Amino acid sequence: MSIDELLDRRAITPRLSARSKRQALSLVAEAAARRFDMDAAVVLDALLAREQAGSTGVGAGVAVPHAKLDGLDKMRGVFVRLEAPVDFDSVDGQPVDLLFALFAPPDAGSEAQAPRRSARERDSPASSLAARRTRSDRRAQRRQCLSGCPVRPRHRVTG
Repeated sequence: MSIDELLDRRAITPRLSARSKRQALSLVAEAAARRFDMDAAVVLDALLAREQAGSTGVGAGVAVPHAKLDGLDKMRGVFVRLEAPVDFDSVDGQPVDLLFALFAPPDAGSEAQAPRRSARERDSPASSLAARRTRSDRRAQRRQCLSGCPVRPRHRVTG
């Protein structure tokens, strides 16, 4: 599955405000519910249940919350960028401001693990920093945040 199949531009929400891990997960749930035509409370409950098993904060300010949801027929994703980082009980102790949430159908097997592993492998301080610098170009943000490639400016700056 390609990243474009997993995450479309309407599933990217930059610059949201949250004060806690629960509120950040609630924002992710609301974005997923809108995008997948689901009940936000159901999505939030699934994310919180998974988070009870252990934090999905993978380090460098990035979290990869995930859950299986009834009503999905394939893997889907949502990307949320917070205006300010929140404590997420991450493995490195750093607060999180980039959340890449993955959702799978209930019957998904080991194929649901591959995108999560791939996202962790791409997470690095350099790619996280570049994602934070991307302000308004959603396409560039999606490309950079999820592929680990540097963001190129849309317009050449001369001076």
